[in-house]
Amino acid sequence: MTTAPARTAEVAGSFLRLGLTSFGGPVAHLGYFRETFVGRRSWLDDREYADLVALCQMLPGPASSQVGMGLGLRRAGLPGLAAAWVTFTLPSAILLTLFALGLSAFGELGDAGWLLGLKAAAVAVVAGAVRSMATTLTPDAKRASIAAAALILMLVIPDSIMPTALVQIAAIVLGGVLGLVWLKRPHRGAKNRETPAETRVASRGARRLGVSALIAFAALLLGLPALTAATGDATVRLIDIFYRAGALVFGGGHVVLPLLEAELVPTGLIDHDTFLAGYGAAQAVPGPLFTFAAFLGASMTSGPTGILGAGIALLAIFLPAGLLVIGILPFWERLRAWEPATAALTGVNAAVVGLLGAALYDPVFVAGITSPATLALAVAAFVASTMWKVPAWATVIGAGLIGWLLL
Repeated sequence: MTTAPARTAEVAGSFLRLGLTSFGGPVAHLGYFRETFVGRRSWLDDREYADLVALCQMLPGPASSQVGMGLGLRRAGLPGLAAAWVTFTLPSAILLTLFALGLSAFGELGDAGWLLGLKAAAVAVVAGAVRSMATTLTPDAKRASIAAAALILMLVIPDSIMPTALVQIAAIVLGGVLGLVWLKRPHRGAKNRETPAETRVASRGARRLGVSALIAFAALLLGLPALTAATGDATVRLIDIFYRAGALVFGGGHVVLPLLEAELVPTGLIDHDTFLAGYGAAQAVPGPLFTFAAFLGASMTSGPTGILGAGIALLAIFLPAGLLVIGILPFWERLRAWEPATAALTGVNAAVVGLLGAALYDPVFVAGITSPATLALAVAAFVASTMWKVPAWATVIGAGLIGWLLL
């Protein structure tokens, strides 16, 4: 039997490798996670993974990081959640902090061959994830139709009519409704179950912890602005800005940018050119885009700045995500076992496949395939990862090297 420290170490090692190699943004991260934890390590199956993805897509904050936190929590409890977040986040956070402190010798990265190779590899990884999940989660006409409906909604509704984050939530809700009224409940086998008494104790403890986390989430969201106004303290203000950004934004890193810019640039906490330079650098590092907060915290013109500012901003922007995962996942696990919910979750899982399919086109394919050469590299990476079973991290590194040499 694997001990708790061993499981935590296993989580840390897995996510550190992903934190060093997961280029391509949040959708690509979901592909890397699926390949690693469903395909290779078998920590959970495709249906359980899609359930977790669906939950995190409906929560505010960085969805891919929340999925990682959820995977760590499921595998090794709170130490696993912390290990997953730290090891997945730290590599890009360190790089962006160094960039903020003066490491700006890279110049314009947009046309760098190695970066083009990494983007092409992301196309292959996401395509492989969509293919595998579709095989498992949309094996019949009804579920494939739900996936297609979600994909169509994501691709045809412009931001001028409805923001992408809201369309995403609407597609998941539609999938759940269609599943509830249209699909028969599939049989879920029991795997690795604890004894009933152990399950009840674990569930009660997890739910109590979950309620405490949700109370803390709300208390910080409401209390930090009041504390900032009352004290005028620069550190509290920094925590407040980044905590609210992590707590109130749906749709991931790109959506959080306008909120952060509105909070930081007009107030003079960071100048506009620095803001844009940091955002450009954030596109060129692995891991979650929310680590852009580390760059901003290190670049502040007043208050905590440098390494201290980076650490405060980074912790503050990810804290709501962790509290929400801890708070909601125990109740989500219980909901998944409720019979009337299983048909709805089957529809939600199909909708998740459609969402990933839509994201495979935009932004992953649109950003990653910029020439015949990048398409050829993406096809080669797809064959290597899906047919030859080359690990995702090795595929990414290989594509980056090929891009550096040839593109």
